[in-house]
Amino acid sequence: MQKTRVTRRKFLKSAAQAGTVLAVPMIVPGSVLGKDGAVPPSEKIICGGIGLRGRGMGDLRWMMGNPDVQFVADCDLQKKQRQIVKNYVDTQYGNQDCKTYPEIHEFLAERTDIDALLIATGDRWHAMASILAMRFGKDVYSEKPSAMTIAEGRAVVETARRYARVYQTGTQRLSEPNHVFCIEMARTGRLGQIHTAYAHIAPWDAAQMRHDWLPEAPEPPKDEVDWDAWLGPCPWRPFNPGYVSGGWRGHYDFHTSCIGEWGAHTFAQAQAGLDCGETSPVKYQYVENDSGDGMVTTFASGVKMILSRGDKYWHGSCGERFDGPGGWVAAADGYSKPDVSSPELLTQFKKVVGEYVARTGRSLDHMRNFLDCVKSRQEPVANPRVMHHSMTTVHAANVCMWLKRDLQYDPVKEEFINDDEANRFRSRAMREPYVY
Repeated sequence: MQKTRVTRRKFLKSAAQAGTVLAVPMIVPGSVLGKDGAVPPSEKIICGGIGLRGRGMGDLRWMMGNPDVQFVADCDLQKKQRQIVKNYVDTQYGNQDCKTYPEIHEFLAERTDIDALLIATGDRWHAMASILAMRFGKDVYSEKPSAMTIAEGRAVVETARRYARVYQTGTQRLSEPNHVFCIEMARTGRLGQIHTAYAHIAPWDAAQMRHDWLPEAPEPPKDEVDWDAWLGPCPWRPFNPGYVSGGWRGHYDFHTSCIGEWGAHTFAQAQAGLDCGETSPVKYQYVENDSGDGMVTTFASGVKMILSRGDKYWHGSCGERFDGPGGWVAAADGYSKPDVSSPELLTQFKKVVGEYVARTGRSLDHMRNFLDCVKSRQEPVANPRVMHHSMTTVHAANVCMWLKRDLQYDPVKEEFINDDEANRFRSRAMREPYVY
């Protein structure tokens, strides 16, 4: 056999012509292969945001703290806030890659690469943005309160089901160990048959909200603040800078009252412990005050959930408590450990929380639970139905306070019983073109 001398130049040329990839491993960074703890691009969850400020910025830091997240774009109708988010993201990644968008439909249509969205708009946009995002094939983490009406909550549930989307509402205490312990102590019967739960409502504002308008002010350029889009499905009203700086709270068109402000959290917590996460109370007892403090709600089983303002049953914010013949447990923000009626109950803490994790496979980190479900396609702890039924309790309690009389509710038919006046509050008129 005749030997042929092959030079390095000839070898490389022939290899290139043949499409060989022999040399590729020499130039691929280790991060692409997942070395040294890096997450390879194929395992990244591509994320974006809508309406991130205040609480939303905290959520953004939380989300980006996960190494398998790549945050790529933000949509906001306020130019200043778009730039704030971009500056933060670009600084964290050391590049200029975060894109910004002023209009939600353009954003959703263009960014087909995005897997999941963080939604932290004002309350009036939570359901609308979630529905649009899921229709465009995005999974959603939405801040609470996630629905302004019973009808909006049902629309979120049906959209998630129809488009097979993962949805988590931001009731993060459902994933925190102290609250998980209390919920599981109640749910598993360790306190005996629970007869009463207590759920915290916010100590500011009132159940009866404002229907007036703030004074009209000159409207800014659309690029600075898109006022029409800011209002979204709400009735039109003149611009006032107080609205866009957070002064929308306490106004009927934009808010869910002091009951919804914390009840969006605590009703979900209490209902989880009562194993009533996918139903709502059937009776609402009016109380003669401006907040709903002391309102007794009753489930079909006869178990009561009482709305409470202040620190009668806990210290801290967003608390829940469960009372049974075997004692009581309670938790709220700022606790190093839950409150219990007897120290012996706390000896079960690690066992109870560990059994919960083993049974559900869920992370005790609410954002991580969502991200895990984006990958696994399982349901997170605060799935659409949990959100809808706890928010239904919020809305029914509000209607009870607004009408100043007791109400009965059918959680299966999702309507007040023989009460046309109350049923009119199950939905609100939506302003074109902001309809779902």
